[in-house]
Amino acid sequence: MDTQFPILSLILWLPLIGIILLFFINRKNEQAIKIVSLLTILIDFALSIYLLFNFDYSAPGFQFVEKKAWLPFINSTYFLGVDGISILFIPLATLTTLLCILISWHSIKDKVKEFYLALLFTNIAMVGVFLALDLLLFYVFWEAILIPMYLIIGIWGGPRRIYSTIKFFLYTFFGSVFLLIAILYIYNLYGTFDYQYLLGRSFSFEVEKLLFLGFLIAFAIKVPMWPVHTWLPDAHTEAPTAGSVILAGILIKMGGYGMVRFLLPLFPNASEYFAKMILVLSVIAIIYAGLACLWQTDLKRLIAYSSVSHMGFVTLGIFSFNPIGIKGAILQMVNHGIVTGALFMCVGVIYDRTHSRAISYYGGLATAFPLYSALFMIFTLASIGLPGTNGFVGEFLILLGTFLSNKVVVVFAATGVIIGAAYMLYLYKRVFFEKPKEYLFGLEPMKVTELSAIVPMVFLVFLIGLYPKPFLDLMTTSVVQILTYLR
Repeated sequence: MDTQFPILSLILWLPLIGIILLFFINRKNEQAIKIVSLLTILIDFALSIYLLFNFDYSAPGFQFVEKKAWLPFINSTYFLGVDGISILFIPLATLTTLLCILISWHSIKDKVKEFYLALLFTNIAMVGVFLALDLLLFYVFWEAILIPMYLIIGIWGGPRRIYSTIKFFLYTFFGSVFLLIAILYIYNLYGTFDYQYLLGRSFSFEVEKLLFLGFLIAFAIKVPMWPVHTWLPDAHTEAPTAGSVILAGILIKMGGYGMVRFLLPLFPNASEYFAKMILVLSVIAIIYAGLACLWQTDLKRLIAYSSVSHMGFVTLGIFSFNPIGIKGAILQMVNHGIVTGALFMCVGVIYDRTHSRAISYYGGLATAFPLYSALFMIFTLASIGLPGTNGFVGEFLILLGTFLSNKVVVVFAATGVIIGAAYMLYLYKRVFFEKPKEYLFGLEPMKVTELSAIVPMVFLVFLIGLYPKPFLDLMTTSVVQILTYLR
């Protein structure tokens, strides 16, 4: 489906208008900086919702396609489009940026202008990754996100922010080198970066395996899969709240999205060849990271390790080669972005008041901070996959889809559900239900901006949990189309 109106370009580049406007605002006028940033992303989010409601889920292929000459001398094009796999990630990306602006409204006090410039730039890179259908253009956006994230963690992060941001940069940049080499090799073979043209093209099995590994290394680090996950807990722990929300909400989803978008259809034989290895690594991530959560003493570090465990379920579903499992994996990526992003925002709320992330510092918050405790409980239950919440739908579909293709793997993976319930309920008990600590009484009530950022996540938890059909319908045709390349 082509469209005369370039809505994808508008969604992609609208934050650039906000960036230009911010350059003309005096850095001392912090309120104007925040309002301009908020309005820019609010409009961008509204456009992404318009895109979502005008997407025809029954039509195969890409919609709202835009294709223009970009670098004609190397046959690279400005090629954008959405299908049922990417359509949910566009509003998720713009919503994540919008909520990051709100949750940072009072907590960022230093270099405010630069912080919001970085957030707007991040939005461009995130959206670009999910829209790009030219491999070179995809790589540009894939790498571009490193710049603002490096600054967000390195400037506004915690005491060990320099160590964490360098580790984050080196890990992800290392993986991206292999991705670039693989893309260049494909270009050398076919003389194009056009994703649609490359679909169905064949490689020799040995070449396909090498290309698969080149893409996989980059995507596995971003997910992050075990054992290349160690950058994530450090980055989450030291990042400001907005940085953690972007990491959880979108950045690590880029790896899972890349697996579905590129690995399965471009390298189907290699995908089947390496599937058992990835299933084993996924199970290790689910169990190992889940057990690691039980020993954490830092709130953010515990939630970071839970992300590694939850994303293990995502990679499990992707490599089940089953429409139920893959749809569950895509939905679970969205669910994880909502629930874990919300948990990091909740941690940011309490950290802004106490300046402590130590679990032992808290106790009795259910009495001292009741509204906050209720919100945290909702996201805790969604994280452990309670029926009626979005976390249940995604995990159930993944386990069901995997069960249909590999029953042994499901037995081990299912233990992760039990471990997940154990560490999240144990965390909630220690923070909210133990003997109230006197110094936690009299905490400042939750601000309007904080509630405005967190309450929409509550709505999405129950909307997807109680009525997932529209979200699953969006991706059905595209998932079936992807699976045709595996048969």
